[in-house]
Amino acid sequence: MELQEILSDIHALEEELLSFERKYGIRSETFYAAYRNGEEPEDERWVLDFGEWASVYKTWLTCQADYRDELDQIQRQAPSITGLIRVAL
Repeated sequence: MELQEILSDIHALEEELLSFERKYGIRSETFYAAYRNGEEPEDERWVLDFGEWASVYKTWLTCQADYRDELDQIQRQAPSITGLIRVAL
């Protein structure tokens, strides 16, 4: 996957995360840590949201890792920011 595609996916996922953060009033990283520790939603209506939120956050983490990996490969060939921008365009 190309850097621009990964970045586009990251931005789309961040919009979804921001929606959950606004709805529940906490950052996704805080939510995800509690979710991974087995905390259950207080309200049954939150169950589906929490499952989706966790899935989106996990996908975002994967995309972040993919972005860093792709960036590392590109930087070996074009070590400057100008080189990175040219590759991305």
